[in-house]
Parts: sequence; structure tokens; C-alpha cells
Amino acid sequence: MDYRDKITVEPDKRGGKPCVRGLRITVYEVLEYLASEMTIEEILDDFPDLTKEDLRACIAYAADRERRLAPAI
Repeated sequence: MDYRDKITVEPDKRGGKPCVRGLRITVYEVLEYLASEMTIEEILDDFPDLTKEDLRACIAYAADRERRLAPAI
């Protein structure tokens, strides 16, 4: 998935943290919700501005970031 059209970074919003589509919902928050065992449906119910594609974009962003930061062995 190409997350680049869903994940935005704006210096004046949320301290420049990566957010979903310019909203004030950060990738970090979405990942925390998923890690806390909230279901996709629960997250979407709590945050109606989000879509399933937004959640997948957060996971893809985190995976890409981890891949780029991981040291080569």
C-alpha cells in the first residue's frame, strides 16, 4: 500500500508528527489503539473521520519507517 497520500506531516500540526490525512489523529495514536486490542470497528466508531484504508496506511507507514531505521546486518 502506498501510504503517502494518506499520511501527512505538517510542522504546525501536532508538533510535526505524522497524521492521517491532515487530521489531528496521529499514526502513533492509531497504532496504540490497535496494540491495545481495539478492533478496527471500534476505532472507526470512535473516530468516524477515519476509514479502513487510513488504518492500513498507518500500519504501512510504521512498517516502512521500521524498515528504513533497522540497521543492515
